[in-house]
Amino acid sequence: MGGFFGAVSKRDVTLDIFFGVDYHSHLGTRRGGMIIHDAADGFQRQIHSIENTPFRTKFEKDLQNFHGCSGIGCISDTDPQPLLVRSHLGLYAITTVGVINNTDQLVAEHFSTPGHQFMAMSSGKVNSTELTAALINQKTNLIDGIRHAQEQIKGSMTMLILTDQGEIIAARDRLGRLPVLVGKGPEGHCVSFESFAYHKLGYEDAYELGPREIVRVTADGYQTLVPAGDEMKICAFLWTYYGYPNSNYEGVNVEVMRYRNGEIMSRDEQARGVQPDVDFVAGVPDSGVPHAIGYANQSGKQFARPFVKYTPTWPRSFMPANQEVRNQVAKMKQIPVPELIQDKKLLFVDDSIVRGTQLRETVDFLYESGAKEVHMRSACPPIMYSCKYLNFSRGNSDMDLLARATIQELEGDEGQKHLEEYADATTERGQCMLKSICEKMGFDSLGYQSLDGLLESIGLDRDKVCTYCWNGKE
Repeated sequence: MGGFFGAVSKRDVTLDIFFGVDYHSHLGTRRGGMIIHDAADGFQRQIHSIENTPFRTKFEKDLQNFHGCSGIGCISDTDPQPLLVRSHLGLYAITTVGVINNTDQLVAEHFSTPGHQFMAMSSGKVNSTELTAALINQKTNLIDGIRHAQEQIKGSMTMLILTDQGEIIAARDRLGRLPVLVGKGPEGHCVSFESFAYHKLGYEDAYELGPREIVRVTADGYQTLVPAGDEMKICAFLWTYYGYPNSNYEGVNVEVMRYRNGEIMSRDEQARGVQPDVDFVAGVPDSGVPHAIGYANQSGKQFARPFVKYTPTWPRSFMPANQEVRNQVAKMKQIPVPELIQDKKLLFVDDSIVRGTQLRETVDFLYESGAKEVHMRSACPPIMYSCKYLNFSRGNSDMDLLARATIQELEGDEGQKHLEEYADATTERGQCMLKSICEKMGFDSLGYQSLDGLLESIGLDRDKVCTYCWNGKE
């Protein structure tokens, strides 16, 4: 994933960019970047690796070198950015969030003739932000170029462009899979992935871009340059997992949705008569906690925190590059509360179950700490497909996903023809998958939120929400 923040003001915006970008640190762990524009001195840019050092710590020493009344910055899990581009369209900075699935095709079709080149990253891959800029530069102006890039890219691409005039051009991806919001302050405007980032900086909500919409943002206001399209497929995982609790997308608050999601899951289990009798309902920290609160409130079972995460030294379990180190860090972070585990029947709610890499260790840890029973619930349906549009649940193969791997073990290739049936807990195949995962992971019971329940908790028109991870429908 990734996130971005930009601001244009009648005053210096360096600190706004610094803190605004830092408030997107939950969306990425690899690269961070800032670029500030000053009318007299031009652009100043810095990019750092943040794999082992948080954004705020890494960039704090650079602040004295930045000055200007406009700027953009990003947290990126993919490419080093923002980039500074010089072309026939002028000098501009660009940062992006998204995935280009047809990189090789685009390079072959548009840039295979002599005179074209890209700076390869250490992996040999093309920087997707650089490729996006190259597509933009095929047209005679930035707006036509952005529209061209939106249409050519298969996947998703949301972007911010900072011009040498100190203006920001914000463009939401073609199907609005990710949010772009504009905030208004006393002396200027900002644009952000997360709304809470600018609330803390003294800006208030002003506007939310629609799918494929392109907007110019200046200190004095914002102007739609290309109107929004009618079709939207916003990512449901914004609410279930990676969105921050106090953020709002399409008018729906993340934390409120998670409470409602847990309530609906409990309500439906009660109606089917499958809700277990437990002593405590708990959330897998951190994003599973609000789902669990909703579940506990609806079920009438007491909410508790049988284990907590120790985060002062390792705030994010996925920070280390090495999987073995990540697993060890995750284990070290789990601090039990013995009084809430010993001889207790526990039901945990997690935001999702993707590969199940750490679930088995978590269950073993709970039993080793004296738990009598451990029941697991996922706040979203079984993930059947790796995401094609963002970086969530991406992998080398769909068979890396726990649900798909389990189906293959149960029924081989024939089972892959019945994914919809396996995703339905009321069917025989669905029950077989749940039983098999329970045996593999050591749960006493397992339940997934239904797709209908998840969409009900979000509350938007279901045709406007991307559900590809669960049903493969684009």
